[in-house]
Amino acid sequence: MTILGGSLTLSFAPFNYWFIVFISLPCAFIILTSIKDKIFTSAWFFGLGYFSVGLSWVHVSIADFGGVPLIGSIGLMFLLCGYLALYPALLFYLLNRFFNVLLWPLAIAFIWLVMEWLRARMFTGFPWLSIGYSQTSSPLATYYPLIGEIGLSALIVLACMSLAVGIKLKKRMLAATPIIVMFVCAFSLSGFEWTKPNGVTKTTALVQGNIPQSLRWDPEQDEITKEKYIALTEPFWNHDIIVWPEAAVPSLEVMTLEYIKALDEKATETNTGIITGVVNYNARTEIIYNSLLALGIDEQKNSFPYHLNHEKRFSKHHLLPIGEFVPFENLLRPLAPIFDLPMSSFSRGDYIQPNLLVKDTALVPAICFEIAFPKQISANIYSHSDAIVTVSNDAWFGNSHGPHQHLQIAQVRASEFGLPVIRATNNGVTALIDHKGNIQAQAPQFVETVLSSEMKLVTGITPYYRFGDAPIYVFAFTLFVSALLLRRKNNLI
Repeated sequence: MTILGGSLTLSFAPFNYWFIVFISLPCAFIILTSIKDKIFTSAWFFGLGYFSVGLSWVHVSIADFGGVPLIGSIGLMFLLCGYLALYPALLFYLLNRFFNVLLWPLAIAFIWLVMEWLRARMFTGFPWLSIGYSQTSSPLATYYPLIGEIGLSALIVLACMSLAVGIKLKKRMLAATPIIVMFVCAFSLSGFEWTKPNGVTKTTALVQGNIPQSLRWDPEQDEITKEKYIALTEPFWNHDIIVWPEAAVPSLEVMTLEYIKALDEKATETNTGIITGVVNYNARTEIIYNSLLALGIDEQKNSFPYHLNHEKRFSKHHLLPIGEFVPFENLLRPLAPIFDLPMSSFSRGDYIQPNLLVKDTALVPAICFEIAFPKQISANIYSHSDAIVTVSNDAWFGNSHGPHQHLQIAQVRASEFGLPVIRATNNGVTALIDHKGNIQAQAPQFVETVLSSEMKLVTGITPYYRFGDAPIYVFAFTLFVSALLLRRKNNLI
């Protein structure tokens, strides 16, 4: 079971063998349909393999930057993955406890949705590796703008469970029909273009500084880092939009006002809009935010000179546990360096904030793993929103598959909402993604570079933006109620 769970990682970026899902999941489900007494444990080991291999990149940050011995790093990884494995374990415990195997295909989608809803919210949420993300390269990607990643995830587990139960009971039609229908519908959807280019393009320059993580918060490197970003940006003034990555300005905002002011003046002088990450600290209130600043020209307000705490900013709402805030910090901080990392005491920004305006372009902001929360992105998309901008620093995770999974999540957000996505990172993967979720331009990892490309703006909205998760929940709940009724009618327990 652990091997089957681990094999699912091959479906995700950077491997993209999307069809593995339709081999590993049915095989695991067939085994689970034959287990009664130990189904919770067996499903937990499946989940442990799934998350341990898929999230192995977390170990890089713990081992290389957390100051934790190898045994401690492995222990922390086991705790994280063991916790996440509880969700599939509980799912199959509930299926086995309340339903006959014949009814599992009807019941699984709704229970799966509930488990994923909990996983995305408990302890601030960690929805990484939701199974629907694996299909960015498959024909099923046409479902993203219709029902979103979570909707596609529900359809996949329903189809795979039907296949597993059909094979087990030797009912070929039950086995094949859901998958056939799902792929036929996917091909029929391929002709729909929910949002379309409106003829407006914006020149964009995404600056990738490639600052080693070990030097990110070294005060002696502050000026070197600032000079590097200015030098990299110099040839690209007069672009419509320039984006620097998360915390690209290495000093606290209050300590680097003259630098930011000069950056704002240069952007205004060259008719450019620029976005940069910076840490905003208020010494009086001791509140600290992981922020994005919009500088330069704003054609809706003309020139809007920068000043401390000016309104053209976004403060990260969804903070990363340990990395950006420490729960039970009085207890945990003394235990190991990983619980006392630089900049691990951030405050939470508002859930809904204004778009960042650069020139005449309205950008929906998301910092780091906020891009994995579609509800938050949707809540910040307005009628005038033109694109999504997400910045990150994935140097924590080295040459692992984590940054590629992160990019894949951004691709799905683009497809779900029918908007282009600008993704600027410290060392990769920096990319411009079009409104269909396709990578339009991508910078190589681990080099200092600038990715220059043209972003096409669009008009229209997707069904997923209009209706959200409601349609898939109604569909899954209807099947679940049908399972309950059949269970009662036929005494299928």
